Amino acid sequence: MTATTVATAQHPSLQLACGEVWFTVCELSLLTPGRGVAALLPDGRQVALFADRARQVYAIDNRDPFTGAYVLSRGLVGSDGGRPFVASPLLKQRFDLATGVCLDDDEVSVQVFAVRTV
Repeated sequence: MTATTVATAQHPSLQLACGEVWFTVCELSLLTPGRGVAALLPDGRQVALFADRARQVYAIDNRDPFTGAYVLSRGLVGSDGGRPFVASPLLKQRFDLATGVCLDDDEVSVQVFAVRTV
């Protein structure tokens, strides 16, 4: 995905907050509900994007804090008590997509990014 994606009324795009600046990541239509995708931010960080069936979009750091690998975008998406999460494909720790908190170890979390559709 590139920052050069142009949004139209028929194809809304997703933007992430990167510091004080909003950064266009991709068209909303490119996200498949229940599957993640990785994107590169202007500062070099990786973000994992997820959309649910209601088209609610979540963005978290793509780095698994337990292994250091950039793999959360490839994790399994699910819910626990109505809380959407992604399970790391490596060690299976689950991260709340709304808060970034690890559901299996509340002392660990990943960064959450603000998302908007334009």
